[in-house]
Amino acid sequence: MDIMKKFEVLSGNLYIDGHFYKSESTTQISVIDPATESTIGHIADTTEQEIETAIDIANHAQKSWRKTEFLTRSELLHGVAKKLREMTPSLAEMLTREMGKPYKETADEMEWSATCFSYYAEISRHDQGRVLGPVVEGQLNYTLKEPLGVVASIQPFNYPILLLAWQAAAALGTGNAVIVKPSELTSLTTLAFMEAFEDFPPGFMQCITGGGQVGAALCSSKNTHMVAFTGGIETGKRVARACADQFKPSLIEASGNDPFIVMPSANLDMAVKGGVFAAFLNCGQVCTSAERFYIHEDIYDEYVARFTAEVKKLRIGNGLEQVDLGPMVTENERTRYEAILAKAIEEGAIVETGGGRPWGHGKGWFVEPTVLSGVTSDMSILQGEIFGPAAPMCKVSSLDQAIELANDSDYGLGANIYTQDLNESMRASTELECGMVWVNAPLLDNDAGPFGGNKMSGIGRELGPEGLESFRTSKLVMIDPSASDQSFWWFPYDGKEAFKGQ
Repeated sequence: MDIMKKFEVLSGNLYIDGHFYKSESTTQISVIDPATESTIGHIADTTEQEIETAIDIANHAQKSWRKTEFLTRSELLHGVAKKLREMTPSLAEMLTREMGKPYKETADEMEWSATCFSYYAEISRHDQGRVLGPVVEGQLNYTLKEPLGVVASIQPFNYPILLLAWQAAAALGTGNAVIVKPSELTSLTTLAFMEAFEDFPPGFMQCITGGGQVGAALCSSKNTHMVAFTGGIETGKRVARACADQFKPSLIEASGNDPFIVMPSANLDMAVKGGVFAAFLNCGQVCTSAERFYIHEDIYDEYVARFTAEVKKLRIGNGLEQVDLGPMVTENERTRYEAILAKAIEEGAIVETGGGRPWGHGKGWFVEPTVLSGVTSDMSILQGEIFGPAAPMCKVSSLDQAIELANDSDYGLGANIYTQDLNESMRASTELECGMVWVNAPLLDNDAGPFGGNKMSGIGRELGPEGLESFRTSKLVMIDPSASDQSFWWFPYDGKEAFKGQ
């Protein structure tokens, strides 16, 4: 099917109880292609009744899903991975049109999502608990790992399929039902992705669209049992509060402001190429983007010059063309980013390249990738999340100073360092206050290793065995098959054990 026709068919739809249907909502949200500013479809603002229906269906379905044997679950998850690879050309094009990043990046996202489903298809059936040494002779003591129930998955726009895969694969593999509320900016691609679940029994995986009130309803409902959220700090706080009112478990991946340290021992060729990629992947709209560059003074001038030269080679344009950077996702996001850039320049940062909008793009929310030198640690651009294509360069005199400045942040998602000094690598790995450290290998993920941050970057972990634990709970079971007498601690208490006084 032609992609534009696909957008038309999916517009206004929800995916509930295993099928698509037109929402009853009278409120529609336009979907705009950020490269052309043309309307490519619309999504429904799901009604309260439709939200409740989806939740009720999920709870009913989950009761049978939790009893489903693990081999069947595994085969179904492997099936999602297979279908996802088959759907990659259409899903990647849809996502490029919806949020702007180059087709190469959206196609990569589909492959990474498929490997995640394959990973959790296997690891989710590896164990269901453990046997313990009993505290009383003849007893059997063990733990059970059980699903939480209905998981609400609230997603951002920048990696809507990948981040959903990280959560849904683990949640489904452990026996939960999932309701996803995608970003308003990438809902049509997410709805199309639901076709990969066609072999699942109805109700295990559902998708409802709309604005913040839809996500809020999922969080506050007494009939959802866990919330997995990826997005901004302020929304993350609201999610945490709503969950706290019910002692409902939550996994929150909020913002990042990752440091990128370069030491004199580094391979500068790789440090430049890696730094450019870390700063400008997805037009800088990545929570783990390198947003604070701390460059040792011995190599600062050379690094900035070589970095700038590399950035000037980047091609900007429609993600369906041969480009490296697409547009920012919305006009509002571009305006927000440009204000951050203007403030940095006002405070004294020097523009080495970029700083404006690229010539020749009358339509689309494009900006130039920007390199700023002369940045000092007190400048506002280093304090918050940029979430746009800017690389601020700050000079440091030592690794001690670089680590101190890197840790002087409310955020603690990831951190990067380029060095060929083993001692520097070890120090950075242990002293940087964050959830992930990349030494000479920026932004890599590993399905088998945990993803997540500290401080205001969030709580909980996705991926790896740690990610699996986010979606299940532990139950202790103690069995005495003989129902033996346990008078050693039952009533009546032995008088010899009573308080004897002075």
